[in-house]
Amino acid sequence: MGLDYAVKPINISQGDQMTPAFLAMNRNHKIPVLVDSDGTVVNESNTILLKLTQDTRKFAPSQGSPDYWVMLEWLMWQASGFGPMLGQTHHFVHFNPGKSAYAETRFQTEAKRLYGVLNTRLTGRTYMLDEISILEFAIWPWASRFEFQRIDLNEFPAVKDWYLRLADRPAFQRGYVQPSGTGPIPRPA
Repeated sequence: MGLDYAVKPINISQGDQMTPAFLAMNRNHKIPVLVDSDGTVVNESNTILLKLTQDTRKFAPSQGSPDYWVMLEWLMWQASGFGPMLGQTHHFVHFNPGKSAYAETRFQTEAKRLYGVLNTRLTGRTYMLDEISILEFAIWPWASRFEFQRIDLNEFPAVKDWYLRLADRPAFQRGYVQPSGTGPIPRPA
């Protein structure tokens, strides 16, 4: 969006999100948190994206237009399905394999179903909407962990094409390495 920003890493494995200073910004002790230059504090990734589009008038259709409602529909899909289900897939399939066969199967199956939904949307499309939008910013980071989810992007060719197109964008490359130490963007075989 071309805005100046400073990244302030929060080490959730060390409990940084439980400090009184952080809890004053987010009582749910979750990341990310945006502290705007005017002092406004905004929580939840998609709410932050909506605020930034409102501030910049970039990467979103005009408020109230038919495409605006399509955008909100897909943001809610990401927030209620793609993100949470893939997060559970990470937990049971990548970080804790062998603990619960039921959970591994359940979340792996749901992850594949959701990738199928995304693939259907992206078939014949360059982006989720007619132009790149905050939908890419909300959905792509979850897809970038396809290895954690044991997802073969070759099974979802429209997602794979979309994923690689975005992975090649300099802004996505800069964002992916925040915070530092995440390594290069994974690329499907």
